[in-house]
Amino acid sequence: MEKEFIIANEKGLHARPATLLVSIASKFDCNITVTYDGVTVDLKSIMNVLSLGLKRGSLITIRTDGVDEVAALKKISENIVNFNLR
Repeated sequence: MEKEFIIANEKGLHARPATLLVSIASKFDCNITVTYDGVTVDLKSIMNVLSLGLKRGSLITIRTDGVDEVAALKKISENIVNFNLR
């Protein structure tokens, strides 16, 4: 499964929300990746996520693949929306 998001938070996806997002992703057994500007990284790795340099207006794609992919994408989606409100 996959879903696109635009980062709306004026500070982008900085360390605190990125850490929370990685923590949430790590609770699921499926593979979870984030793609930005042609680069795909494991969403379960804080260093990889921060290396993308996601700023306000960045269009990202979250992909989940595995046994709990639906639940994972739902939970991650909820949290990305919450980050965008801050």
